[in-house]
Parts: sequence; C-alpha cells; structure tokens
Amino acid sequence: MSRKQVGAVVGALLLTGSTFFAVPVTANAVDDRPTAVVSLGDSAMSGEGAGSYEPGTAGENGNWCHRSTQAMVHRTQLADRTINLACSGADSANVSLADTVHYTEGSQARRLIDIARQYRVTTVVVQVGANDDVRFADTMVDCVAAWANPFGSSCRSTLEREWSGRLAAMAPKVENALRDVRSAMTQAGYATSAYNLVLTSYASPVTEKMDRYLHGPQGCPLRLADAGYGRTTAVPQLSEALRGVATRSGVKFLDFSRATENREACSKGESSAGEWQRRLTVDPYALVTGGLDAIGLHLAQQSFHPNAAGHEQLGRCITEFVDGGAGSARCLAGADGNLHAVA
Repeated sequence: MSRKQVGAVVGALLLTGSTFFAVPVTANAVDDRPTAVVSLGDSAMSGEGAGSYEPGTAGENGNWCHRSTQAMVHRTQLADRTINLACSGADSANVSLADTVHYTEGSQARRLIDIARQYRVTTVVVQVGANDDVRFADTMVDCVAAWANPFGSSCRSTLEREWSGRLAAMAPKVENALRDVRSAMTQAGYATSAYNLVLTSYASPVTEKMDRYLHGPQGCPLRLADAGYGRTTAVPQLSEALRGVATRSGVKFLDFSRATENREACSKGESSAGEWQRRLTVDPYALVTGGLDAIGLHLAQQSFHPNAAGHEQLGRCITEFVDGGAGSARCLAGADGNLHAVA
C-alpha cells in the first residue's frame, strides 16, 4: 500500500470515528474562545455603592449581592468579556470551593470553573478579606455609634488593641481562597502561567480631612480621630497584610489603600462632586426591590463604598497594572487626575 493510500485509510477512519486513538491537540492549536476577565470577592468588588445593580442582585428573593454594571471589572480593558462573580458581604469561604451559600449564591470559585471552560480567561481579580475577622462593615457601624455617643470610648481605642490580631486571623483564610481559585482554574484546564491572578487590597472610604463641624450632617458621622486612624493606620495595615498573603500565595498584588486619597467620602465638604467614595446613604428604593427584608442594614448597604466614578478609576488602574506586567503596584492619582499603577 502506498503512502498516499495509507493516508486515505487513516483519514477515513478518523472521519467515521472507527479509530482506536485520538489525535492530540498540538501546542500550536488556536484557542478561539472569547477572552474574559473575571472578578471574585465582596462588596468592594461587586460594585456596591456604584448603583445600576444587575437584576436579581438588588434584594430580589434575598439576593443582596449588589453587582453593578459599573463595577470596576466592567471598566477594565483587558478582554472581550468582563464577568463579575463578586457578592456584597462575601467572605473568603464564599470565594473558595467550600460548600457555602451567601445571599442565595454558592461558591464563587466553583462558578469560575464553568466560566473558565466557556471563555479563555486571561485575568482573575480577587478582593476579599474585609468580611472575615477584619469585620470592616461592623467596624464602620461601631465608629458611627462612637460618634453618636460623645461620652463613650472611641472606636480607635478598640481597634488599636484588636487590629493586628484580626489581620493575623484573616490572612490564612484569604490564602485558602486563593488556593481554591488556583484549583478552580486548574480544573478548567489552565496552567498557572496561562492567566494573571491578582489580589487587591481596599481603598480608605473616609478621611480625617473633613469639615470639622459639619462632616456628620454631611454624611460622615465619624470622629475625626477615628477616621484618621482608619486612613493612616488601619487601612494601610490591612493592605500590607494582604500583600503578605499575595507573596506567600505567588499571585500579583495591587494596593488600593491610597487609591481614593483626597477623594474619600466628605472630603469635598458640602458637595460630594469629585469624591470617589459614597457617603452614608439610606436608599428607600431597597424596599421596592427587597421588600421588608431591606429594613435594617440593607437600607444603608451602599454606604462608604466606591461610587461609579471610583470604580471607573479602579478599573483603569487594574488595566494599566495587568498590561504593565509588574508583580505588584499601588494605585495612585497622577497629575492628570486619573489613577495609575505605580510599581
């Protein structure tokens, strides 16, 4: 039988499915799936505070994930598609592969597996840890309560005693979540070098640089000393703890701690124009989407989170960071007024 005849027979077997072996995909095979960047994490990543929440995540049937169409992942320019799995109030366990349910939704990492099979994921961005032992939202509530009681102790006095311990307890939980995100991508068929895995920290929502007398009525009922401690000590220490997590986990790190500097809530005085963080916000519309379940914390859920302008800038910084190829950087405002990833 000639070489040409052999080739014809092999070709016929492949077409009829009668062959006993599969032709392997070569290293030069083209992956023509649409590219995607995916975000996982909590409220700061979901878009809490940015408004324009995706239907089904604004309290309907108990889902308060508040995933915004303006969330930072949707403001990136890194891929054909942007997909947001983050959910307001999520902790590290909710991001991991654990069998957990938060606001009706299961593991974010498990959902990442299906997405990574459907699309060619080039970047995964994770922002988590604030709802673990750090208890960022509860801490803000405590600080507001301290402002309302001028005869009581400051929330700073409590944080100074507890903060380092909370950070130490948080770190291994975030590390576990990142391991599970890696595992999810491996299960979807990705090599570690095939995509970027980025852990971000958090931007300070408030500042002590507010109107000394009117900042409370303006929407920031916090003691100036407490706000200053948060901006200059608590948030930077949280960022450094997450930097350590990123280093130990072998992932990239983007520091947001100073991203909204001079644009925090109430930093502009009477008008919020130009601010990148939302002030204390009570949203009666939550009663329309979430019914009686909205009564309580959900009415003010958007408070002290990056607004739409803030998310636009954070998404811009993520794009610059990933495109630049550095292992770590911080987002800082440049002379042009925009955020830039500074190595």
